Parts: sequence; structure tokens; C-alpha cells
Amino acid sequence: MMLVPRRNSFDLFDNFFGDDDFFPKKEHHLMKTDIKEKKDKYVIEMDLPGYEKENINLELNNGYLEVSAKVEKEEKNDDEEKFVRRERFFGECSRSFYVGDEISEEDINAEFKNGTLKIEVPKKEEQSKLPETKKINIK
Repeated sequence: MMLVPRRNSFDLFDNFFGDDDFFPKKEHHLMKTDIKEKKDKYVIEMDLPGYEKENINLELNNGYLEVSAKVEKEEKNDDEEKFVRRERFFGECSRSFYVGDEISEEDINAEFKNGTLKIEVPKKEEQSKLPETKKINIK
């Protein structure tokens, strides 16, 4: 037996074409990311199919690695052709990851190949911001 969420109203067209099981929302497909931890680094692999390398931007800002990308499309006005459903994404999207204040731009390596962005971020020890505690002996 399969459990199906109950809907308040029934509309065959909306229920079929709006059902997340058959047609997931666009947001679920954007920038799917895997993060792997290795001995000396983290490897971030992000799916960006349909994006061009020139339209992908990486920035390091206050300890956060910010990844943004955009896809542009040609707008043509064709009155004979109307979309019944449109799932391909056009526009901008972004994600950010905290990598620490000790990481600089020079430490990060990135490569874009076959629709996958691979980013390598080294592991660095956090420098303690608190002063070293010194014990005082009680006499």
C-alpha cells in the first residue's frame, strides 16, 4: 500500500502536471551538490548542466564560498507555439558554503567539465581567537 498526501481540492490537470512525484519543482534540480571529506581537503561537486563556464562565478566573502551561475535564453515571440509545460531553467541561482576565515582565494582550486563544477578547499586549522588560558597555582 502506498501513502499519498491528501489534497484539499481536486483538479485533474493541476494534479497531474503539478504533482511533484512526476514533475518535481525547478528548485529541486538547481545546483545539486555533493561534498566529500578527504584527509587534507573538502571536495565540492556541483551539477550545473546547461551552464557555460563564463557564466559561473566563485567568490570568497567573510569565510563563505559563494557560487553563482546564470543561464540566458533567447526570447523569440512565436504566436503559433505555446508551452504546455516548461521545466528548463533560465535565470540565476546561487549557493554558499562556510569554508572558514583561514581560507584565501589562492587556496581554492576549481574546475568545470561536462556540466560539473568541482571545487577543492583545503582543510586548515582554525586559529584560536581566545587568548591562551594559563593556570594559576593556588598556595
